[in-house]
Amino acid sequence: MKGTGFTALRVFMLALLALSAAGCFPGGERYSFSDPAGFFTGIWHGWIAPLSLIVGIFSDNVTLYETHNTGWWYDLGFYMAVISGFGGVALSRKSRKRGHD
Repeated sequence: MKGTGFTALRVFMLALLALSAAGCFPGGERYSFSDPAGFFTGIWHGWIAPLSLIVGIFSDNVTLYETHNTGWWYDLGFYMAVISGFGGVALSRKSRKRGHD
């Protein structure tokens, strides 16, 4: 039973992280034409894109991409986060496998 407390803490921290990210999902009424999402918001939306995709399946208010954005700058931040987040993970896994052979 020694690992049960650690597992409960991990589940609690994951739930806390999901709840804190819930207020930052793209879509809804947070951004508008007069107050669009910018570069740093694009980075955040790129990092949480997998969660946004899953939540968006069950919610009509959450989208994968914020439509009220600054244009090119939001796109740059969004794609930088998506590429670096997922590409970096794939590259690190590949290099670890080679090191153990």
